Amino acid sequence: MSDSVDEASDQAGEGSYERTLAVVNHLATSLVDEPDEVKVALDLEHPTPRVNVSAADGEIGRLIGKRGRTAMAIRAVGRAAAAKDGTHVDIEFLD
Repeated sequence: MSDSVDEASDQAGEGSYERTLAVVNHLATSLVDEPDEVKVALDLEHPTPRVNVSAADGEIGRLIGKRGRTAMAIRAVGRAAAAKDGTHVDIEFLD
């Protein structure tokens, strides 16, 4: 698990998102050439908690995929992991 996932799960109130962060992190790091550059962070500043995913320069396209199909798949699996924990999240890909 990356440091950004550990930091997010250590903060108060974010323990229930640990599975979601781990699943999204695993999917994202599996798809890119530089897995150490992937950052997955939880943002609770929005009405619906948001998982922000960023990667190295030029790698975010691998996470989005053609016509956004890979991004839609990552979102579906991430939301399923959140539902398993009884929560709901949005997943955003940051450039």
